[in-house]
Amino acid sequence: MAVYEYVTVGVFTDKRFGGNPLAVFPDATGLTDAQMQAIAAEFNLSETSFVLPPANPQHHARVRIFTPKAELPFAGHPNVGTGYVLARRDQTPPEHYVFEEIAGLVRVHVLRDEAQAVCGARISAPRALSIDVDVPVDVVAACAGLDASDILTTAHTPLVASVGSRFVIAEVASVETLSRAAPDVAAFRRAAATMPDDDRRFSLHLYARIDGDATHLRARMFAPLGGILEDPATGSANAALAALLTSLAPGENVDLHYEIEQGVEMGRPSLIIASARKTAEGPVLATIAGNCVPMMQGRLEL
Repeated sequence: MAVYEYVTVGVFTDKRFGGNPLAVFPDATGLTDAQMQAIAAEFNLSETSFVLPPANPQHHARVRIFTPKAELPFAGHPNVGTGYVLARRDQTPPEHYVFEEIAGLVRVHVLRDEAQAVCGARISAPRALSIDVDVPVDVVAACAGLDASDILTTAHTPLVASVGSRFVIAEVASVETLSRAAPDVAAFRRAAATMPDDDRRFSLHLYARIDGDATHLRARMFAPLGGILEDPATGSANAALAALLTSLAPGENVDLHYEIEQGVEMGRPSLIIASARKTAEGPVLATIAGNCVPMMQGRLEL
C-alpha cells in the first residue's frame, strides 16, 4: 500500500479559516493522472497541487494542478501555496523556485516576514497577457444573475483574457452590484456552448472599483462548469485582470500595483497583491503575491 503525505494551507490570507484553501502533495511520485484527479475530487477544494520531479534538473519541480473536475495549465493560488509549503519544508529554502507547468515555467519568489520566517510567495505568470474574443454583455449578465445595465463597458467590454489560464473578465457598476451576483448554472452552460471547444469552462471573473480607485478592487470568480461554484481567491484571474488594466492605462512605460479583495461574500476574505508592467517594446507581464497560513496535514493510503 502506497502512502502519500499531504498538507493544507490557506492562501492569500494571514488568518486561519480565511483565504483560499489548498491541498498540496509535496511528493506525488507514482500517482497516476486518474488518481490525482480522484484525489482532487475527494478534497473538493478549488484546486489541489501535486509536486513531481522536474523534467529539467535545473528546475525545482514539476507541479500539476487539478480542480475537482479537470487539470489546469496554470493557476495562481496553487503556485503561491505550493511555493510556501516547499519553502517551509526546506531547511535552507532558495530565494525562488522554478516550477514546470503545462502553461510554461512559473517563477516563485519566497516571501519572509520581519522575523525572516517564510510567510508567503510571489509568482510570475508564465505567459504575457493575451486578449481574445469579446463576450456579449447580456451573456455575462445572465451568468451572474445581474441586469445588463449592471455591466460596465467604459474601460473595456467583457472579454476573454489570459496570462496562462483563460477567464471572461467584466467590470460591474459597484461593490454592491458585485455582492448581488449569483451564478446561474443554466446560463453558464448556454454561454459555454458558444465558446471554442478548448474553452468550455466559461470561468467568469467580475470586479468592481472600491471608492472609484482603479488599483483597489473587489472581485468574484465563478466557474460552476469546472466544479467551482465560486472561488475565494483566484490568482491567475487577478493576474490577468492586473495585466489587462495595465495594458489599458495611458502611457507606454507603465508599472502598476493593485490590491484586490476577494472571497468577502463567501466569508473567506482574501487579499491578493497583483502587479503588471508594460513597455513600448514588449508584452504585458504580471505577478501576484500573498501570505499563507498552515492548516492541516495528513496521510493518504492508496
